[in-house]
Amino acid sequence: MSVNKTRGFLYWLAKLLGDWQAVSSGDPKKMGKRVARRTTGKAVGRTMRKLLK
Repeated sequence: MSVNKTRGFLYWLAKLLGDWQAVSSGDPKKMGKRVARRTTGKAVGRTMRKLLK
């Protein structure tokens, strides 16, 4: 496995664990913030990708 694939897997795992932590807390505010930040991050990422293409 290459370094890039390993790094990608670790980032994916960290996102998954962050989601799990927000859900397992049972606090609706934390879950809402997590969803909003993930959605915003994806939108910003798509926009930046288009701008830098």
